[in-house]
This record gives sequence, structure tokens and C-alpha cells, in this order.
Amino acid sequence: MIDSWPTSARLWDRAKASLPGGVSTGMRASMLPHPLFFRSGQGPSLTDVDGHTYLDYVLGWGPVILGHGHPALTDAVARRLPHGATFGAGHELEYLAAEAVIEAIPGVDRVLWSNTGSEADQIALRLARAATGRHRFVKMTGHYHGWSDTFLLGYRPDANGRLDQPGTKGQHKSALADVALATWGDLDSVASILRDPAQDIAALFVEPVLCNSGVIAPPDGYLAGLRALCDETGTVLVFDEVITGFRLARGGATERYGVLPDLVVLAKALAGGYPVAAVAGRASILDQTTQGVVHAGTYNGNPVVLAAVQATIETLSAPGVYPAFEDAGRRLADGMRTTLDKHGVVGAVNQVGPVVQVLPGMDRCDTFTQFLAGDQQWYDAVIVELLRRGVFVLPGGRWYLSTAHTLADVDTTVSAFDEAVAATVLTQGQPRSAMRDESVVG
Repeated sequence: MIDSWPTSARLWDRAKASLPGGVSTGMRASMLPHPLFFRSGQGPSLTDVDGHTYLDYVLGWGPVILGHGHPALTDAVARRLPHGATFGAGHELEYLAAEAVIEAIPGVDRVLWSNTGSEADQIALRLARAATGRHRFVKMTGHYHGWSDTFLLGYRPDANGRLDQPGTKGQHKSALADVALATWGDLDSVASILRDPAQDIAALFVEPVLCNSGVIAPPDGYLAGLRALCDETGTVLVFDEVITGFRLARGGATERYGVLPDLVVLAKALAGGYPVAAVAGRASILDQTTQGVVHAGTYNGNPVVLAAVQATIETLSAPGVYPAFEDAGRRLADGMRTTLDKHGVVGAVNQVGPVVQVLPGMDRCDTFTQFLAGDQQWYDAVIVELLRRGVFVLPGGRWYLSTAHTLADVDTTVSAFDEAVAATVLTQGQPRSAMRDESVVG
């Protein structure tokens, strides 16, 4: 049992003198009991600066889909490094990696390289505006498309419980004029917006599986309904597959659900942990970058990260990868459900492929509203108990699996989860059950 993390605490204190909050991205400041510092990773495990080793379900907040230090990935990057960091000019990995993406994802003609999901969403919107001659866009409440002023709206309620306000201090209120918010899972709420010419909608952005707010699978026919509405109204349909791309299937949610968007935004699992993003999709839209649409970026198409893209896609293309993901994800989710039932804890566990969501205090989580009503404070206590037992997880309840996690790792984790839940019930009591009404909608 791990009792404390003194070296991490000391390094965090030092980091606060040079980094705001002692972290490189604000979300890491929410890690409990405080941000940890790590020395190395191997396969499904991480080792921190205090010498503790953990089974890792954070996976770099999602990108490390092959586990840490995967030989094929590290070899590809190592072979590339002696030949230079970047050229500011063309190289063959630009098109070789793009061809791998095109071959994997149904309906894709072209790939536009970028560096982060936030950047890729920005150029996707610009392309949609140019293609349609319209300006505004639709996004779903609870969906996340990056931290830019344009998109950080409707993701989490403000202090007054409102979703139609800026998502951060310092965000210009003019961003509110560009977006129309719709309800995930409700086709009528989307139709009323898209069919109104006065709304001036260029694009509809959607996470095909709502991974950022509950790992909620789309209702039957929902994605096909969005496709039909976009076809009817001449709206560009954008799947934000930053999380789902190359994770739910080799061709992402596009393959898994059989619905073809106009554009797909990719990042995270695309390069196994190296910093890259992309917009993939129809040539008629993406080729606008040769016809007056500006898309720039010094690091776009970096040869080192594209070597990682090529190696990651090749590794994920091996037979049996995605069935194994399904087995591991299902085993983890079933073990969690059994544990919650054993301890009399009301809680929902969602699972789509190798992504799992735990939400204490709810019988089910099918909507964004239900996700918001879960008892996150109670789950925070579970996080610390898991950490003490050698399991590293994200705040908020989302878990990621990698190809390096074995079924034995999952069984070890379920045992640790059982102990962590028992300890939390002992110290915190049962989670707050805020809502058990199945009729609630998001």
C-alpha cells in the first residue's frame, strides 16, 4: 500500500516557481491527491519519482494506445531521429502516413496534418465555412472540441448552471454568436436549427461517441439521422474523433457505426503518444487549402511524429487487436459493475471498446444531464484509494485501455477497484444518488 508521494510533492512545489500551477496543462492540476511526477513507463505501467509502479489507465490522457515504450513505435522514431527534426519542406512520410490514414478510415480522400486537436477543429470549421459560404456551426452540449475561444462553449455549466456562456475567463463573448447548441441524442433539436436558414449553419461538430462526458454511445440511428439532416441542408458533418479515432476500430467510429462524415478530426491515438493531429475527409472540402483557404503551421507534417503515425497504424492493423480491446474493456466494465453491486453502491458503468466510464450515484448514464449529476466528490476518494493500490486513473471517471493491458492486468485492477470502493464506502459512506429517473434527458 502506498501511503505518500513525498518526492512528487517536492517536485510539484518546485515546478510552481516556473510553471503556472506547477503543470504544463491546467487539467493536470486536478489530479489527486496532487499532481504526480513520473520517471518512466513500460507497457501498461508507469513508475513515479518515488519509485512506485502503477497500472496506467490515464495513458497520457488517451494517446498512449500501444502502451509505454512499444518496440515498433520507439524503433520507428529512433530510426527517424538521426535524419533531422524537421525540414520546412516535403518528405515521403507526409504522404505515406496520409495513405495509411486514408486506407484505414472509410470515405476519406485527403489528410491535412496539424499538431493538436484544438488546431484541427479550427481548420475543419474554416474549411466548412469556405465550402458552404455560411458562418455559424452547431455543437452538442457536453461535447469537447478543444480549448479555443471558438469551441469552448456548452462543455460544462458555469457557476450559475448555464451552458450558453463562455467556458473560461478571458474568452471573448463574441464567440457565443458563432455557435448554436443542440442536445446530444435529440435529432429534433438539431433539425430545428439546421432547417432554419437564418441560423446560417456551415457545420455540425459532434463526438460520435460522447467520450468526454460519460462514454455514451449514440442512440440507434442517431448518427445516420445527423448524416441525413446534413445532406438535406447542405451542412458539413464533422466527426470529432480525437478520442475515438483508431481506438474504437481501425477506422474509428466512422467504421464502427457505418456512417460517413464529411470531415474527421483525429489526434490522441493517431501517433501512440507523439504530438500530431489531422483533418481527414472529402477531397472537395480539403482541397480548398489550394484554393485560398489558409492552413499553416511550422510543425505540420513533422517527420518524427509521422514516423510514429505510420508505426502506430501498422501495429493497430495486426489481426485480433480490436477484438482484444473489446474483451478487455468488457471485462473491466463487468468487474466494476460486480464490485459496485457487491458493496451496494449505486453507480453506472459505460463501456465502448477500450474506453470505460464510472459514474457513482446514478443507475445509468445515457445523457449529458445524467453525467453532470454523478457524485464526482465520492469518486475522487476512489481515485486516491486506487492510487494507493497501484492503479493510476483520470479524474472524472473515464478509463483508457492500451494494447499492452492483459486480461490478467484487468483482473488485478478489478481487485484493486474492489478494495478501493470498500475503503471509500467505509470512510465516505455511499455516493450521493442525485437522480434515478430514467426519463431525464440531456
